[in-house]
Amino acid sequence: MSVSSSTSDGPSGPARRFGRRSSAQGDGAEGGPRTVDQVAARRTLAALWPFVAPYKGMIVLAFFALLGATGATLTVPLAVRRVIDQGFHGGEGGVPLGGVFLGLIAVVAALAVLSALRFYLVTWIGERVVADLRAAVFARIIRFDLAFHDRARSGELVSRLTSDATQMKSAVGSSISIALRNLFMFVGASVMMVVTSPALSGAVLLAIPFVVLPLIIFGRQVRRRSREAQDVLADASAMASEAIGAVQTVQAHAAERRLAGAFTDAAEAAFRAARSSIVARALLTSFAIFVIFASVVLVLWYGANAVIAGDMTAGELGQFLLYAVFAAGALGEVSQVVGEVAQAVGAADRLCGLLAVDVTILRDDRDGAGDALAERPKGHVVFDDVRFAYAGEGETTGPPVLSGVSFEAKPGSTVALVGPSGAGKSTILQLLMRFYDVDGGAIRIDGVNVTAADPSRLRHLMALVPQDVAIFASSVRDNVAFARPEATDAELREALEAANAAEFVDALPQGVDTLLGERGVTLSGGQRQRLAIARAVLQDAPILLLDEATSALDAESEHLVQEALERLMKGRTVLVIAHRLATVRNADQIVVLDSGQIVERGTHAELASQGGMYARLADLQFSDAPAA
Repeated sequence: MSVSSSTSDGPSGPARRFGRRSSAQGDGAEGGPRTVDQVAARRTLAALWPFVAPYKGMIVLAFFALLGATGATLTVPLAVRRVIDQGFHGGEGGVPLGGVFLGLIAVVAALAVLSALRFYLVTWIGERVVADLRAAVFARIIRFDLAFHDRARSGELVSRLTSDATQMKSAVGSSISIALRNLFMFVGASVMMVVTSPALSGAVLLAIPFVVLPLIIFGRQVRRRSREAQDVLADASAMASEAIGAVQTVQAHAAERRLAGAFTDAAEAAFRAARSSIVARALLTSFAIFVIFASVVLVLWYGANAVIAGDMTAGELGQFLLYAVFAAGALGEVSQVVGEVAQAVGAADRLCGLLAVDVTILRDDRDGAGDALAERPKGHVVFDDVRFAYAGEGETTGPPVLSGVSFEAKPGSTVALVGPSGAGKSTILQLLMRFYDVDGGAIRIDGVNVTAADPSRLRHLMALVPQDVAIFASSVRDNVAFARPEATDAELREALEAANAAEFVDALPQGVDTLLGERGVTLSGGQRQRLAIARAVLQDAPILLLDEATSALDAESEHLVQEALERLMKGRTVLVIAHRLATVRNADQIVVLDSGQIVERGTHAELASQGGMYARLADLQFSDAPAA
């Protein structure tokens, strides 16, 4: 649970984990900051467009509201000029002051309405797009194959869904709106400055390159440092999530102080990364404000001399100064929000990177592969020369886990998988459910290769009762009906009774509506196991997978669970993993694995008489037990 990866990983680490293109594809550090920013920005915009496109009408309305509000603001200096040049002097063609100010009130009213409309529309679009993006990313994550989740950390993924999405929502809902409003204001005010006084405009516009160039340079640094800060924060969140999820183990080993110190170090690293981003933004804002308003002061000095010389009226100078202030203020405001926009682009890039991850297991499904399995298969399972190794670091492959494994489970039969830890037993079940694809050979159900079937349909035909049962922080009803949420109360009750779980569930405060707490901490191991069996009963799948379902239970709980399992196994094809050989003595076939290979197979009586590995295991377990 070290935080060292937070610092050594850098911004490129999460990029690799979450499927971004490598430098060899034109987006690495070798291409330089300019290349990285341009490529990342284009990629992010392309990835975001499907989420923005459905709301084009709202965007158009927001655009016109923004234009209208900008136009209303830009009419104010015209009124000020008229008041100064004509209203005060009351000369020929002068306009009564009352009329001028009534006109200003109308302009202000229009500005208020259009600004409110613009704020509502832009904020609505930001909330809507981010909500859609967050939902799409979660839907994508939850469908990733296990090879991805083997490498990723759940806390970091949650951080992407929360902090990155929140940061992006804040920027899209406010910062981008502010940036666009001020950009329009700057352009409009600059045009009106030129119309009012081309000579004075030249002096102001000359200062623009001195502002824009630092904006570009500092903006890239802000974006890079913001991405680094978010990556470090995600690593810290992942570490915190991991520690909180295993808090009992942490406290049992008195590791609270050590982990608190490690998280403090991670939080400090995140603070330092954020501080670096803040410094860059502060320098950018300070420089922009000084250059912009210094140019306004110089223009005021030049304009005052022009009024004294009679080259322009006081009203024209006032109008020009207001436009100059509008332009300067708008540019200064852009310099402040450009960092937030850059952070939003970085957050969106990380979220869209998750959408770009290649999902190997679902590739056939995405390409429209049909479901080749029958509606209710017989459950004839065949492993034919299966070879498999888990992926290692990068593109490498780890050591072989299964080497040429072949066996058959006929419909309605029970096949037991036994052998030492690490022999590949659990991997066989994972391959059957197609959590991973085999490297060689084939796995078939009723003659259909599992790679030709839709993974969701394939897994729906199997019920898994694992050793480590997943209990969600919801009610008993929700947990048991997880695979069949439409199940009736009668079906739920029948499943609980079949699993020997009805008695303890009835004793809970709210019965089946009792909330169980995170990971079912309020239940014993045997109770969690029986709820898992009830879940499998309700699923009513033709193939049943039992992975050490009774290994961690006391004698009484094991007896209740074993009774429930025997009822569940009837009429189904069963693959069972067990270290306790007493639970598999009646299996139709026992397959003994060692180092990823099948070393023996047969019934209990056959294997016990051969003097091989199974016989040795049986002697160890049954030597002190009475003969059956």
